[in-house]
Amino acid sequence: MSKIIGEPLKNIPWQDKPQDTKCTLPIWRFTENPIIKRNPIPGVSRVFNSAVAPYGDGFVGVFRGSEYDGVSYIYMGWSKDAIHWEFNDERIPFTDEKGEPFMPGYAYDPRLVKVEDTFYIIWCTDLYGASIGMAKTKDFKTFTRVENPFLPYNRNAVLFPRKINGKFVMLSRPSDTGHTPFGDVFLSESPDLIYWGKHRHVMSNKSSHWWESLKIGGGPAPIETDEGWLMLYHGVERTCNGYVYSIGGAILDRDEPSKVLYRSRAYLFTPEEDYETNGFVGNVCFPCATLCDSETGRIAIYYGAADTYVGLAFTTVDETIRFIKEHSETDEIDREIGIR
Repeated sequence: MSKIIGEPLKNIPWQDKPQDTKCTLPIWRFTENPIIKRNPIPGVSRVFNSAVAPYGDGFVGVFRGSEYDGVSYIYMGWSKDAIHWEFNDERIPFTDEKGEPFMPGYAYDPRLVKVEDTFYIIWCTDLYGASIGMAKTKDFKTFTRVENPFLPYNRNAVLFPRKINGKFVMLSRPSDTGHTPFGDVFLSESPDLIYWGKHRHVMSNKSSHWWESLKIGGGPAPIETDEGWLMLYHGVERTCNGYVYSIGGAILDRDEPSKVLYRSRAYLFTPEEDYETNGFVGNVCFPCATLCDSETGRIAIYYGAADTYVGLAFTTVDETIRFIKEHSETDEIDREIGIR
């Protein structure tokens, strides 16, 4: 049996796997999906591609809110059960180190990761091109921006939930000025969240796997297990009817996470329900966060659906890792860039 290394979360949202022959993949949907529907905040038409975390006796979330002019910003929400959410009406008020307002021109696809005693918000932004924005908070009252970790162009960054060998570690995907018709995942490390280096290649898109043949990118913060880091990510395929975003899985080495131990050639989750296939951008399941309970091995997955809604799905660490191993296919040729 695989085990999650971390804290217990007794109030994790949960729904047992359906006992029918249709549910053959390791991840299953919450029957009350989507948990966040259209127009949830005044002035915001859609919330999607968002992240949540335990906080106090409940949960806190950072949400991508697409406003009426089509520009996205990050909003904050609160929940007792991680299913029903109440939102702040105003955008998160980011400041600089002096406490002066320092708002991004726009911000989207946030992740929320706690490392030691601090929560970090990581989002996609603009710094003379697609780039990564970061901020930190301990109380969700003040949000101090830190230096952008990378030069443009880069998207889909997410921190590991603990330091590895004394360093902060982050996954990201170098990109271009457009929608990026390519994409490999890289790993970088930093002693202080200011200077980043030791960049290592982690994974490429796989042309032999149709569901991730165009590009891949990071998802939620990797989950530490006794088998390695469980990494959920998104894979993209270009079809005659547009892009399709599915969820894939891999297991990375605990001490050297640029090393892929197992990687599933089959997706773990793909758009099937109406709220995933139809919306502002159809055929999208985009994972941004997980909640985990180390005692039961339960995992709750939050994902954007069709760039319109937030969906919730469930799995267990044992079932997902077993599926990845059974369907594993790693690269035969080492394509890493950098020094081992």
